[in-house]
Amino acid sequence: MADYKYAYRRWINSKLLSKDEKQELLSIADDEKEKEERFYRELEFGTAGMRGIMGMGTNRMNIYNVRRAAQGVAKYVTDAKTADKGVLIGYDTRNNSRIFAEETAKTLVANGVKTYLFDTVHSVPEVSFGIRELGCGAGVMITASHNPKEYNGFKVYGPDGGQLPPEAAQVVIDAIDSYDVFDDVKFMTMEDAQKTALLEIVGPKLNERFLEEIQKQQINPAAVKQVADTMKLIYTPFHGTGSRPIKEILKRIGFKNVLVVKEQDTEDGNFPTVKSPNPENAEGFTIAIEMAKKHDVDIIIGTDPDCDRVGIVVRDADGVFRTLTGNQTGALLVEYILRARKEQGTLPADGVIIKTIVTTELATSIAKAYGIEIMNVLTGFKYIGEKMTEFAEKKDHTFLIGFEESYGYLVGNHARDKDGVVATMLISEMAAYYKTKGMSLYEALQDVYKKYGFYAERTVSFTMPGKGGMEKMREMLEKLRKDPVSNAAGMQVTKKIDYECDYTGLPKANVLKYELSDGKTYFIIRPSGTEPKIKLYVGTSAGSMEKGNAIIDALVEDIQKQLGL
Repeated sequence: MADYKYAYRRWINSKLLSKDEKQELLSIADDEKEKEERFYRELEFGTAGMRGIMGMGTNRMNIYNVRRAAQGVAKYVTDAKTADKGVLIGYDTRNNSRIFAEETAKTLVANGVKTYLFDTVHSVPEVSFGIRELGCGAGVMITASHNPKEYNGFKVYGPDGGQLPPEAAQVVIDAIDSYDVFDDVKFMTMEDAQKTALLEIVGPKLNERFLEEIQKQQINPAAVKQVADTMKLIYTPFHGTGSRPIKEILKRIGFKNVLVVKEQDTEDGNFPTVKSPNPENAEGFTIAIEMAKKHDVDIIIGTDPDCDRVGIVVRDADGVFRTLTGNQTGALLVEYILRARKEQGTLPADGVIIKTIVTTELATSIAKAYGIEIMNVLTGFKYIGEKMTEFAEKKDHTFLIGFEESYGYLVGNHARDKDGVVATMLISEMAAYYKTKGMSLYEALQDVYKKYGFYAERTVSFTMPGKGGMEKMREMLEKLRKDPVSNAAGMQVTKKIDYECDYTGLPKANVLKYELSDGKTYFIIRPSGTEPKIKLYVGTSAGSMEKGNAIIDALVEDIQKQLGL
């Protein structure tokens, strides 16, 4: 990257920038730290696309970086000879998402690429499904998932509806890197794009097909019917795209008492009722929990702005509402799907569950008990999608469920990315099923632990923002490779797996895993692929959840101390 001062001057002198955009840059003319932060590098386009804080600068999400990324997508589909098949563009409720979606369309059409643009906000799974349904060569989703309101992003999907695998992503990355953000990007006005036959607006018809496919994933309609009159649930879309498809699918499968958090059922990119629109954070469910107490509700479900992640809150035996982790919800779904299908005689002998390497081993124990294969892949749902596509081609496995600890789940072959719509439908059905047995989901979870063991896990994130943060993350991983951790929480490290250097049967990845001497405990360190964070994953199994959590507490404290976090 060129000197940040030169880049700043070049942007402020560009004829393409509007008066307001130049004014934004003029306002930081005397702030060298801010100028460096905005211009010390180009916003990185990785295998998951690009994501960043919105604003003017090379290291910011803005229309110029979006156009440049879209130019890279145009090169990708042109080289693959799929430009005529088209690119589907979706966008969520974030600030500027519609603008970035239109800029993407304007660039693609200017490059002669058939372009489908959704008529309004849509979820990630609807985009993934739409790519497959329309037979597109690629897709783009404008979203920053569950990040705070200051962020937006640009995710690229392949023809199978999954996020681009590393090799294909590299084609896009190389193309983007070869383009100057101002001189090498083609674009036109939206008015001119709409006059061409290349731009097509899509919506209701595709929405209907998506819901039809979601409903096919129902396992136990009878359970819903049995408790439909008495069961109550609360849903919140956290100001996002889940509102339309989820309210509709719950209605279609027969739920009669779905309460919606009205304050959070608004398409508002400022996410005014939450600190962060992330269903991993219990804070976001505060309003819903107060509602649940008043209305005697069985379960609360929330989805993030692009509706690919799902969080749930359940009531324990003492009436206290508890948020479940992604691992706990995933384990419940695995047990429910295998149990219900076995009861119905539809559990396939070649069935398979896919999870990521940082996701609970409880799922492994459950799968083993049902004689079902489980596969581990690298972190990132694109790797689950790749396996699904491989199964579809070889016809050697029946995909049952894929999930990851970060609250992402998929059942069905309609999509190749995590799907908050199908997950919400099945979580609701699962709650109905257990209600027919006189059990809450919290009680069902305790049964799972008693049956398979008390598995405790925790994910701890350490934010390292800015130029210094990226460098600190790189140095930390380098140091760990040269001087590995040898013990933690009073246990010896008996095995270290370096996914970048060791043969694991998986693609190379900047991940380190440590297994400890009790044979049950492990921890994993990896930098996030989408945020300036180092993530620590710890897991164990014990005779009780209290013992398991005590081990986790000691482990996290010791590792933080050793790593200086």
